[in-house]
Amino acid sequence: MAEAVPVRCPACQRENGYTAPVYPCACGSPITPPLDLVAPVLPLTHRTWTDGWVTVRCAACGRESDWPHPEVGCASCGTVVLIPVHEPGPPRAVAGPRDGVAAEDGLRPEGGAPGSGPTARREPGRGPGAVRGRVPGTGPSPGPEQDPGQGQDGAARTGPSQSRPPFRPVTIRTARDAVATAALYLRWLGFRDVRQPDGPPIPSATVDLRAPGVVAQVDPSTAPAGLRAVECVWLNGLTASATSVYFSLAGYTSDARARADDLGIPLFVMDLTGMPQPVNDPADALVGTGP
Repeated sequence: MAEAVPVRCPACQRENGYTAPVYPCACGSPITPPLDLVAPVLPLTHRTWTDGWVTVRCAACGRESDWPHPEVGCASCGTVVLIPVHEPGPPRAVAGPRDGVAAEDGLRPEGGAPGSGPTARREPGRGPGAVRGRVPGTGPSPGPEQDPGQGQDGAARTGPSQSRPPFRPVTIRTARDAVATAALYLRWLGFRDVRQPDGPPIPSATVDLRAPGVVAQVDPSTAPAGLRAVECVWLNGLTASATSVYFSLAGYTSDARARADDLGIPLFVMDLTGMPQPVNDPADALVGTGP
């Protein structure tokens, strides 16, 4: 775990402790945004989509990925400041695939550019956006010795996930894109007549999506979804006698994930490529069986 560093509030000059979060790279290695403690912090007066993300390069595999911009709120006056982060330097050569994961994700062993495939497997429990598995329809094609209709154990694969075409992601640039992507994904899962709210969504507010049999919440903010958000979507689904689903861009707190597992709520995290990924067992089950 990274050590706490002092961050001085520019408004009241109070020092607040800040610990940089640890995120899971697609190769399984932990990565932390490299804080620039020499540059002055910037008060956050207006939150924008572009300023909410920083690019961080994994030291193990060289992959670059976008994560929430480090920020801290002053415990004295409430001012929120953005902490500067060092820009990634020139890419360096990497030793090679790590346990087969780097090769699976499209990384070239001699320092090539990371693959852009959104189907990378991230280890569960390694961070707010940890991904449990590969989305059906987006993985590599079967080898010559394996029948396309069989799993690795040779058993025939059946179910709605095998009859769907591959999901076509839409690049997420705005909060509206995040809501539209979640709606498209619900339709891909098999829900019909998904209704989106009128008007542009507020970037810091969750958005309801409803269809017969499902109530979904889309969180386009840059903060991990918490326990209260998961319980709210569960209550909404309970009232409507429908499945509750949650989509988040910044992942989930550990309490939120534990509560979602207890309540059986599917949780999905969306990266900026627009590919939702399941982060718990209920989400895996929904992807596999459909509504």
